[in-house]
Amino acid sequence: MFTAPASEALRYQSGFGNQFSSEAVPGGLPVGQNSPQRHPLGLYAEQFSGTAFTVPRAEARRTWLYRIQPSAAHPQYQRLTRQITGQQQGPITPNRLRWNAFDVPTEPTDFIDGLIALASTSAADQAEGVSVYVYAANRSMQRAFFNADGEWLIVPQQGRLRIVTELGLLDIEPQEIAVMPRGLKFSVQLLDEMARGYICENHGCALRLPDLGPIGSNGLANPRDFQAPVAHFENSEQPTELVQKFLGELWSAPLDHTPFDVVAWHGNNVPYKYDLRLFNTLGTVSYDHPDPSIFTVLTSPGAVHGQANVDFVIFPPRWMVAENTFRPPWFHRNLMNEFMGLIDGAYDAKAEGFMPGGVSLHNCMSAHGPDNATAEKAMAADLKPHKIEQTMAFMFETGKVLRPSRHALECPQLQSDYDACWKGIARTFKPFDTDSQQ
Repeated sequence: MFTAPASEALRYQSGFGNQFSSEAVPGGLPVGQNSPQRHPLGLYAEQFSGTAFTVPRAEARRTWLYRIQPSAAHPQYQRLTRQITGQQQGPITPNRLRWNAFDVPTEPTDFIDGLIALASTSAADQAEGVSVYVYAANRSMQRAFFNADGEWLIVPQQGRLRIVTELGLLDIEPQEIAVMPRGLKFSVQLLDEMARGYICENHGCALRLPDLGPIGSNGLANPRDFQAPVAHFENSEQPTELVQKFLGELWSAPLDHTPFDVVAWHGNNVPYKYDLRLFNTLGTVSYDHPDPSIFTVLTSPGAVHGQANVDFVIFPPRWMVAENTFRPPWFHRNLMNEFMGLIDGAYDAKAEGFMPGGVSLHNCMSAHGPDNATAEKAMAADLKPHKIEQTMAFMFETGKVLRPSRHALECPQLQSDYDACWKGIARTFKPFDTDSQQ
């Protein structure tokens, strides 16, 4: 269905949360009126709302689209026979869990068919919280898709993607991310033979940059480094399958035209991309650890002030310079729930067993931290400045417990011996000799 677009269509607008505007044809954007009686180019006006109309202005997410055919021009949706793997929640477990990387299928599999649901904070009809997926694909989509259940944060681990959206084109590669607003139509094209990665489906407030507080006005992810596409449209009456995810299920409707026919648009409910390598990492220059919240790229606020619905946190290359400090992530128990993945390299808290494409899950108050080998090495290390290089790990951290799917708990990728990495931790306690202290 889709052809690779010309390179000139791959242009971007910079900034986060801005009111963008773009037209692929001069005159596509009406002047002074969002919904004129007759558009000068014969386009239909359509508002794409990501929030309720009456939210505070700072929270409002909406974009006006000027398109060849309105989205309302479709027949009934029919439930697809093939559904997303792993949609059924598994039994409750408090255990620490880790999975090996999931293989790319050998049979033809596109981005949607290659989804596996690993964990979610509640059932498919949840209005807040998150669901977490991995994807693996070996062919480009020949159909279009939108997700009515939440916005998608896409984290590639292998393979470059070209995401064709209603608002334009986004190319992303490993160590870049893309965010697709809830309800936006898009199609994922593979630029390499295969692709694999992670998805956080956010059911709560839209992702945004975290407040910096005492950090000040600079640092972490800079707004100017986020990129939104410019208008790019297809004028085609070629039949197209449109798939939507609604309350966790996949439904399909046939269209007699392409859904990527938006000639012009303006607003702030837009897809965007970000290069994780541009993250301005902060850290200590004296002693002890700042909390890992200093690595937050994006956040979705939760109902409790200061407790996120979900934080997207990365652990990029960085200098370690703290004095008299155990430098890997410390042993801890956490109110929050941590889903972790590895894009590239090694993670500084694990000597082995956690490979690129792999996953770990540590839920509320699950005690975890560096494995035995890493802890021993860290306590014996010469504390000179050290740079952690050639790595990129990330975490989806949420205030709600992530319950693994039944598939995730039964699949062969689940490591049965994960707890063994903490086995045999040495007793190093040396009580003072009270006689020698007298």
